[in-house]
Amino acid sequence: MSKKITFKPYDLTIEVEDGENLLRAALRAGVHINASCGGSGVCGKCRIILEEGSLECPPTTLLSKEEWELGYRQACQCAVTSDLVVRIPPESLLDRKTITRRKAGITLRPAPIDVPALRRQGLYDPAFQKKFLKLPPATLSDNVCDLSRLENGLHRQYGLNNLTLDFLLLRKLARVMRQDNFEVTATLDFAQRRSRNPRLVDIEPGDTTGKHFALAVDIGTTTVWVQLLDLANGEIIGQAADYNGQLSYGDDVISRIVYSQKENGLKTLQTAVVATLNKIIKNLLRRYKLPVEEVSHITLAANTTMTHLLYAIDPKYIRLAPYTPTACHIPPMRARHLGLEVPEHVFVYSVSSVSSYVGGDIVAGVLASGIYKESKLTLYIDIGTNGEIVIGNQEWLACAACSAGPAFEGGGIRHGMRAAKGAVEEATVNPETAEPMIMTIDLAKPKGICGSGLINLLAALMEAGIVLPNGKFRDDLDTPRIRMGDSGREYVMAYGGETESGEDLTLSEVDIDNLMRAKGAMFAGYVTLLDNVGLRLQDLEQVILAGAFGSFINIENAIAIGLLPDLPRDRFHFVGNGSLTGATLLAFSRDLLEEERRVADMMTNFELSETPGYMDQYIAALFLPHTKEEYFPTITERLRAVRS
Repeated sequence: MSKKITFKPYDLTIEVEDGENLLRAALRAGVHINASCGGSGVCGKCRIILEEGSLECPPTTLLSKEEWELGYRQACQCAVTSDLVVRIPPESLLDRKTITRRKAGITLRPAPIDVPALRRQGLYDPAFQKKFLKLPPATLSDNVCDLSRLENGLHRQYGLNNLTLDFLLLRKLARVMRQDNFEVTATLDFAQRRSRNPRLVDIEPGDTTGKHFALAVDIGTTTVWVQLLDLANGEIIGQAADYNGQLSYGDDVISRIVYSQKENGLKTLQTAVVATLNKIIKNLLRRYKLPVEEVSHITLAANTTMTHLLYAIDPKYIRLAPYTPTACHIPPMRARHLGLEVPEHVFVYSVSSVSSYVGGDIVAGVLASGIYKESKLTLYIDIGTNGEIVIGNQEWLACAACSAGPAFEGGGIRHGMRAAKGAVEEATVNPETAEPMIMTIDLAKPKGICGSGLINLLAALMEAGIVLPNGKFRDDLDTPRIRMGDSGREYVMAYGGETESGEDLTLSEVDIDNLMRAKGAMFAGYVTLLDNVGLRLQDLEQVILAGAFGSFINIENAIAIGLLPDLPRDRFHFVGNGSLTGATLLAFSRDLLEEERRVADMMTNFELSETPGYMDQYIAALFLPHTKEEYFPTITERLRAVRS
């Protein structure tokens, strides 16, 4: 017998079979509930409030007795046994409005390609181009086949020879040629990596050279970005983003690889990300009143796992030693074969990956930053669950992925959350009273703390002398802000009467330990890579921070806790979403489209877990800021002043 479920605050009602899993029912209804562990029951993020009806749920230590009595349940652990009304509490929701937010005062390092300048110099050269042709109409005395007439016209008007052909074009060629008396626009693909010969991919009646668009895509583990590009004028028209639909099956790449091994798991994940892409593309084109038929091609950057999942390639061996992806260089593929709702002649061009955990998003970022053609010794960092890093210059590049874990995205932290409305992102602490001053995103009631907020709060607690270098709270302070909690000693950043959920927001020693492990993995990665090429931290001439999270990091506080190296602050630069910028540049320059594979091939990958010295460096970094004071001279001096 079917049961009805109404999801609040959406007032959305669906019918499900008796015994259906509640989290799966929410997925079917299109209702997002945070589910970091993919439904395995260990993260405690998929909390709902049961308002009416009954659920069959096993007891769990992730919910307190008080929470259980208030109706809180873990959706992934509950079976539907009656008609229900359930409410998704604020901490379990995603806030899409914060995806596109920008931090005031951040100046991004300019991309290496200035499109207007290229146009002025006559060097603008997108991989896909439209050519308008006025062909002589067919007559009894000139009745060569339509394809030959088209090829002759391209040779005569544009000097193009040795064309290859997309077969599907032939099915509409005769009709289109005659639709406007043999005046047509041909779309040509100059992005053939193995040959400079262009490929004829589409034909339209009349002159449509001014209506020529492309899409640049960045598929992140959390967020998917799409930019709409005007190839006729060399402009970025607009962009849009949404949460990756795969989030419901796991927060990180490992949990999604695990999910992909379930029955129909790979298909489910592929369908989820394609649905996200189609939704963003449709909304973006609608916003600018453009028909999808005017889109010519797609360039895409993503980490190795996201790339495999998009193409429905089994990612199983990415997470198993010796960590080998199926492919690092994906050949161009017709977008419709992936399920993308674009014209049939559109192909997807993916940026090459380097290894299982250094993917096309990092290669695209290296291209966007231009470090591969500079003499300066550069550290490029994309901080996240994997924490990819690249060190090098125009002569060589070394790269690695640090298993930082989800702490920088709020995972593994009792009250951690993504950067969304109500997340604590700024924090200072009065050293005399231990009282905090916190600011949340959108100045809303606090409901958790995001990665940048964790860094700022921990730095503030250190500077106030409340947290010791070993990550423990001092036990001689007379303040109600420090108390014993379920997981040991904790600091209260906001009391229940001040928060969205009515629950105290705290930072425990366990939370601090998780954050120290994450920052320790990153810092150990920098030092290990440098050691293996015979260099030191002081040799770094610039540090580039990439990604949305990187743009919100307070440099001083990140150095204070030992996440970033203690270097002169003017050596740090922000590049923003390097992955998306790189994908955009590839659409504007066929030379870069060919060069990206060369850049990927020049990046030497280090598997840190197998690299001598990494574990020693990691253990040494599990301290605030570090066990080696010489690594952090300015922070050590400042902390000594505080303690004295």
